[in-house]
Amino acid sequence: MTTRNLDALFEPHAIALIGASNRDGSVGSVLARNLLESGFAGPVLPVNPHEGAIRSAMAYAKVADLPVTPDLAVIATPPQSIPGLIAELGARGCRAAVVISTGFGADAGPDGARLKAEMLQAAKPHLLRIIGPNCLGFISPARGINASFAHLTPAAGRIALVAQSGAVAAAAIDWAHAQGIGFSHIVTIGDAADVDFGDLLDYLALDAATQAILLYVESIHDARKFMTAARIASRNKPVVVVKTGRSAAGAKAAFSHTGALAGSDAV
Repeated sequence: MTTRNLDALFEPHAIALIGASNRDGSVGSVLARNLLESGFAGPVLPVNPHEGAIRSAMAYAKVADLPVTPDLAVIATPPQSIPGLIAELGARGCRAAVVISTGFGADAGPDGARLKAEMLQAAKPHLLRIIGPNCLGFISPARGINASFAHLTPAAGRIALVAQSGAVAAAAIDWAHAQGIGFSHIVTIGDAADVDFGDLLDYLALDAATQAILLYVESIHDARKFMTAARIASRNKPVVVVKTGRSAAGAKAAFSHTGALAGSDAV
């Protein structure tokens, strides 16, 4: 397990949004609104070869045109473009990416598995960390970061939420907003091709902004890594795990979402 370069996710100085859009209702448009209007103190750099500007920010045609190197990139483009973009970003010095795009799981067939492998291979030489793919995004309210397509930006608080399901995270954001509850961070990991629960538990265990950690788990890919991280984190702060797939129907629902068979609830 490693927390290497996760500081680029939680404490970026500049953020690139690849696939930013002005088209109403598109994921790229919602991402642009959230990133540009949530109070992030650094530059947000939209990348779109067909737009001169995204909302109030100048747009750039490609990664090579960016005036500064982003620590974090948020990507919402077709899956076929992702491996090449990851390679470009890594070569530029970017250290973390949130991949919103779908099309990398078992439901995408052989192409999905191939694209996932190519994406990870492109990241490896640069040690670039990947959140996702197939996720809602990442939110850090105290840092003014809303790199997600959630329709609300939650208040700042002391609870970190890590969820495989974007829908569950969105529901939690809605509920917490009505209850006046805030979050230190919200991370949706989707297919968890790279960064997983163990990595995030290791980081959040030492995060001064986080007082408690809440996990929404559909499946665990590396049980030993998860348990080691959970034991260490729980010595410092409460760790609460909500595990889906406890019934046959729940397991079927989790499988349909992530393409990974939900782990045994008893285990």
